[in-house]
Amino acid sequence: MAKAIKAIVKLQCTAGKANPAPPVGPALGQHGVNIVEFCQQFNEKTKEKGDITIPVVITIYEDRTFTFILKEPPVADLIIKTLKIEKGSDNSKKTKVGKLTQDQLKTIAEAKMSDLNANDLEAAKKIVAGTARSMGVEVEK
Repeated sequence: MAKAIKAIVKLQCTAGKANPAPPVGPALGQHGVNIVEFCQQFNEKTKEKGDITIPVVITIYEDRTFTFILKEPPVADLIIKTLKIEKGSDNSKKTKVGKLTQDQLKTIAEAKMSDLNANDLEAAKKIVAGTARSMGVEVEK
């Protein structure tokens, strides 16, 4: 018999560095979940991923147990990591902070494909290019 679901919580944590402090503690504590246990499991599964933000979807059951699914890092984080820049532009129309090649665009789109609402790679590339433009990153034609 399937367990009854009490809540579904979505968080973003740095890979290998989840701890009971906000946002993790309060989000899970209100549902009676063992926060330390979640942090240990999350950190164990993500320690190889370096220093990137990982979205996680946690399903909490009535008996206070939980399961979680790791997603791919946000597109903006992947662009920042690929271009080795600190952050996106404050004014994306006037100030450009980098340039994304078609190859880099394709690599990011492929990595993020499972999480995107896109039917094919071309659609995924358009989504990534849009995020890049909004960050002040030029996209090679």
